[in-house]
Amino acid sequence: MEPMVIQQEENRRDFLILATSAMGVAGTAAACWPFIRSWSPSADVLAQATTEVDIKSIEEGQMITVPWQGKPVFILHRTAAQIKAAQSDDSAQMTEPEKDSARTHKPEWLVVVALCSHLGCVPQPVGTGDYGGFLCPCHGSHYDTSGRIRKGPAPKNLPVPHYEFKDAQTLVIGKAVA
Repeated sequence: MEPMVIQQEENRRDFLILATSAMGVAGTAAACWPFIRSWSPSADVLAQATTEVDIKSIEEGQMITVPWQGKPVFILHRTAAQIKAAQSDDSAQMTEPEKDSARTHKPEWLVVVALCSHLGCVPQPVGTGDYGGFLCPCHGSHYDTSGRIRKGPAPKNLPVPHYEFKDAQTLVIGKAVA
Protein backbone atom coordinates (compact mmCIF):
# COMPACT_ATOMS: atom_id res chain seq x y z
CA MET A 1 0.00 0.00 0.00
CA GLU A 2 1.00 3.51 -0.52
CA PRO A 3 1.85 5.68 2.54
CA MET A 4 -1.10 8.00 1.85
CA VAL A 5 -3.57 5.08 1.87
CA ILE A 6 -2.03 3.69 5.06
CA GLN A 7 -2.38 7.09 6.75
CA GLN A 8 -6.05 7.34 5.72
CA GLU A 9 -6.71 3.81 7.03
CA GLU A 10 -5.16 4.70 10.41
CA ASN A 11 -7.19 7.92 10.65
CA ARG A 12 -10.35 6.02 9.78
CA ARG A 13 -9.56 3.33 12.39
CA ASP A 14 -8.85 5.97 15.07
CA PHE A 15 -12.14 7.70 14.27
CA LEU A 16 -14.08 4.42 14.49
CA ILE A 17 -12.49 3.55 17.84
CA LEU A 18 -13.26 7.00 19.23
CA ALA A 19 -16.86 6.98 17.94
CA THR A 20 -17.50 3.46 19.21
CA SER A 21 -16.08 4.32 22.63
CA ALA A 22 -18.22 7.45 22.88
CA MET A 23 -21.34 5.50 21.90
CA GLY A 24 -20.47 2.81 24.46
CA VAL A 25 -20.13 5.36 27.27
CA ALA A 26 -23.36 7.12 26.26
CA GLY A 27 -25.22 3.80 26.01
CA THR A 28 -23.99 2.64 29.41
CA ALA A 29 -24.99 5.95 31.00
CA ALA A 30 -28.43 5.78 29.38
CA ALA A 31 -28.92 2.18 30.57
CA CYS A 32 -27.84 3.01 34.15
CA TRP A 33 -29.86 6.21 34.51
CA PRO A 34 -33.20 4.54 35.41
CA PHE A 35 -31.48 2.50 38.14
CA ILE A 36 -29.70 5.52 39.58
CA ARG A 37 -32.91 7.55 39.46
CA SER A 38 -34.80 4.79 41.28
CA TRP A 39 -32.55 5.32 44.33
CA SER A 40 -33.95 8.82 44.82
CA PRO A 41 -36.92 9.03 47.18
CA SER A 42 -40.30 9.54 45.55
CA ALA A 43 -42.46 12.60 46.14
CA ASP A 44 -44.71 10.84 48.66
CA VAL A 45 -41.70 9.68 50.67
CA LEU A 46 -40.24 13.19 50.65
CA ALA A 47 -43.60 14.53 51.83
CA GLN A 48 -43.40 12.24 54.88
CA ALA A 49 -39.79 13.24 55.60
CA THR A 50 -40.87 16.39 57.38
CA THR A 51 -43.70 17.35 59.66
CA GLU A 52 -44.72 20.96 60.24
CA VAL A 53 -46.25 21.70 63.61
CA ASP A 54 -48.05 24.87 64.63
CA ILE A 55 -46.72 25.51 68.14
CA LYS A 56 -48.39 28.84 68.89
CA SER A 57 -51.27 27.21 70.76
CA ILE A 58 -49.09 24.98 72.97
CA GLU A 59 -49.17 26.49 76.42
CA GLU A 60 -46.18 26.52 78.73
CA GLY A 61 -46.03 23.16 80.50
CA GLN A 62 -48.15 21.50 77.80
CA MET A 63 -46.93 18.61 75.69
CA ILE A 64 -48.28 17.28 72.41
CA THR A 65 -47.47 14.14 70.45
CA VAL A 66 -47.17 14.31 66.67
CA PRO A 67 -46.40 11.56 64.18
CA TRP A 68 -43.21 11.81 62.16
CA GLN A 69 -42.08 9.07 59.81
CA GLY A 70 -44.33 6.60 61.61
CA LYS A 71 -42.91 7.43 65.04
CA PRO A 72 -44.43 9.50 67.85
CA VAL A 73 -42.59 12.72 68.71
CA PHE A 74 -43.07 14.60 71.96
CA ILE A 75 -43.05 18.39 71.72
CA LEU A 76 -42.89 19.83 75.21
CA HIS A 77 -43.18 23.54 75.93
CA ARG A 78 -41.12 23.45 79.09
CA THR A 79 -41.72 25.63 82.11
CA ALA A 80 -38.94 27.65 83.74
CA ALA A 81 -38.81 25.06 86.53
CA GLN A 82 -38.41 22.20 84.02
CA ILE A 83 -35.65 24.06 82.20
CA LYS A 84 -33.88 24.84 85.47
CA ALA A 85 -34.14 21.21 86.62
CA ALA A 86 -32.80 19.92 83.30
CA GLN A 87 -29.88 22.37 83.25
CA SER A 88 -28.98 21.82 86.89
CA ASP A 89 -28.72 18.07 86.21
CA ASP A 90 -26.18 18.55 83.40
CA SER A 91 -23.37 17.37 85.65
CA ALA A 92 -25.31 14.51 87.29
CA GLN A 93 -24.11 10.97 86.76
CA MET A 94 -26.00 9.54 83.79
CA THR A 95 -25.81 6.49 81.57
CA GLU A 96 -25.47 8.69 78.49
CA PRO A 97 -24.30 12.15 79.66
CA GLU A 98 -25.47 15.00 77.46
CA LYS A 99 -26.01 18.65 78.32
CA ASP A 100 -29.51 20.03 78.09
CA SER A 101 -28.29 22.78 75.74
CA ALA A 102 -27.08 20.11 73.29
CA ARG A 103 -30.57 18.59 73.17
CA THR A 104 -32.58 21.76 72.55
CA HIS A 105 -32.37 24.64 70.08
CA LYS A 106 -34.43 26.85 72.38
CA PRO A 107 -34.51 25.91 76.09
CA GLU A 108 -38.30 26.24 76.29
CA TRP A 109 -38.88 23.60 73.59
CA LEU A 110 -37.99 19.94 73.96
CA VAL A 111 -38.47 17.77 70.87
CA VAL A 112 -37.74 14.04 71.26
CA VAL A 113 -38.71 10.83 69.50
CA ALA A 114 -41.03 9.13 71.98
CA LEU A 115 -39.63 5.63 71.79
CA CYS A 116 -37.82 4.14 74.75
CA SER A 117 -34.29 3.11 73.82
CA HIS A 118 -34.74 -0.18 75.68
CA LEU A 119 -37.43 -1.96 73.66
CA GLY A 120 -39.22 0.82 71.81
CA CYS A 121 -42.23 1.38 74.05
CA VAL A 122 -43.83 4.83 74.11
CA PRO A 123 -43.06 6.59 77.42
CA GLN A 124 -45.79 8.18 79.53
CA PRO A 125 -46.23 11.98 79.34
CA VAL A 126 -43.95 14.41 81.15
CA GLY A 127 -44.25 14.40 84.93
CA THR A 128 -44.66 10.64 85.28
CA GLY A 129 -41.02 9.72 85.88
CA ASP A 130 -38.92 10.09 89.03
CA TYR A 131 -37.03 13.10 87.63
CA GLY A 132 -40.09 15.04 86.53
CA GLY A 133 -39.75 13.66 83.02
CA PHE A 134 -41.03 10.59 81.25
CA LEU A 135 -41.64 7.05 82.46
CA CYS A 136 -41.51 4.05 80.18
CA PRO A 137 -44.31 1.79 81.39
CA CYS A 138 -42.86 -1.39 79.90
CA HIS A 139 -39.77 -1.85 82.09
CA GLY A 140 -39.60 1.27 84.27
CA SER A 141 -37.03 3.50 82.59
CA HIS A 142 -37.11 7.07 83.90
CA TYR A 143 -36.16 10.03 81.71
CA ASP A 144 -35.70 13.59 82.94
CA THR A 145 -37.22 16.76 81.48
CA SER A 146 -34.50 16.78 78.83
CA GLY A 147 -35.29 13.21 77.72
CA ARG A 148 -32.05 11.84 79.20
CA ILE A 149 -32.10 8.35 80.71
CA ARG A 150 -31.68 8.56 84.46
CA LYS A 151 -32.83 5.21 85.79
CA GLY A 152 -33.88 1.82 84.45
CA PRO A 153 -32.80 -0.58 81.74
CA ALA A 154 -32.85 1.87 78.81
CA PRO A 155 -29.29 2.31 77.49
CA LYS A 156 -29.72 5.65 75.71
CA ASN A 157 -31.48 9.00 75.91
CA LEU A 158 -34.65 9.65 73.96
CA PRO A 159 -33.40 10.59 70.48
CA VAL A 160 -33.65 14.19 69.34
CA PRO A 161 -34.73 14.31 65.70
CA HIS A 162 -33.51 16.96 63.30
CA TYR A 163 -35.80 19.94 63.76
CA GLU A 164 -35.77 23.65 63.18
CA PHE A 165 -38.01 26.62 63.79
CA LYS A 166 -39.43 27.88 60.49
CA ASP A 167 -40.67 30.96 62.31
CA ALA A 168 -41.80 31.83 65.84
CA GLN A 169 -44.97 29.75 65.44
CA THR A 170 -43.92 26.81 63.27
CA LEU A 171 -41.65 23.90 64.06
CA VAL A 172 -40.42 21.62 61.26
CA ILE A 173 -39.38 18.13 62.26
CA GLY A 174 -37.15 16.22 59.86
CA LYS A 175 -35.19 17.19 56.84
CA ALA A 176 -36.16 16.51 53.24
CA VAL A 177 -33.19 15.56 51.13
CA ALA A 178 -33.96 15.19 47.43
